[in-house]
Amino acid sequence: MSTLIEARPGTGSARRGLAFLTVTGLAWGTTGAAADLVYAATDIGPFAVSFWRHLGGLVLLGAFCVITRRRTERKPLRGRLGHLVGAGVGMAVFQTAYFASVEATGVAVATLLTLGSGPVLTAFGARLLLGERIGRGGLLAVAGAVAGLAVLVGGDGTVDPAGALLAVLSATGYAAVTLLGRSAGQRGEDAFAITLWSFGIGALVLVVPAWFEGLLPQGGDVVQGWALMAYLAAFTTALAYPLYFAGAARVRAATASVMMLIEPVTAAVLAVTVLGEPLKAATVVGSLILLASVTALAAAESRR
Repeated sequence: MSTLIEARPGTGSARRGLAFLTVTGLAWGTTGAAADLVYAATDIGPFAVSFWRHLGGLVLLGAFCVITRRRTERKPLRGRLGHLVGAGVGMAVFQTAYFASVEATGVAVATLLTLGSGPVLTAFGARLLLGERIGRGGLLAVAGAVAGLAVLVGGDGTVDPAGALLAVLSATGYAAVTLLGRSAGQRGEDAFAITLWSFGIGALVLVVPAWFEGLLPQGGDVVQGWALMAYLAAFTTALAYPLYFAGAARVRAATASVMMLIEPVTAAVLAVTVLGEPLKAATVVGSLILLASVTALAAAESRR
């Protein structure tokens, strides 16, 4: 793991960045199913789940730094504090709104809406804020992502309006994290440093609403609930996020966002096989369209 995330932006190839993002997408694809199982096992809410995920990721990565004697670069906060705070707040919004959307409208719909609208918001944000050209291939990939999303959601018929709005809010936070991570990575910011700061700031933002919501699970299978939240903190957070920031620093922001469409495809498969949600033709067709968009964009990025 340390070999993967110690690489600086610009020193690795686009293929390595795409590999990092692929692992991240697969890991994040299990997040919604794990959260849904937490809700089924206990009475804990989305703010608390998000808080423990942030805090657990921070503790695990901090322990990793101590054990491996890894030190993040100590740079003055001036000129970088805005990026770090913005990434932390964006991550808190992204995760919490997503968990709330899962609770409101289900794993498959919440994940597909969040990660389907994310590339569009990221592409336009990168054009406006980072000056990145979307390019013909990027436009085709985004169009394919939107088409796949339309097929998936249009064939569902059970979308809760409040859950859909929460998913769009989550996508907005996701786009902000993607853009800020890309910008900071281009300036030489260490992926570990971005992640640690984001987790710490996110936990601070969430602790008060999580306290009022109910910080600890009280009813149901508490042991199973804690085990699932530990999984969320370790695998989908402490492992996935450093890989994500390292990968996002090596490819365009729009590319990173579209690559993360691996997540909703994984989530849809788990929703059917683990959570027992019905398999629909729209799910299969939409997932294939999304995968085609990811494959085409990955090939184009590798040629760059």
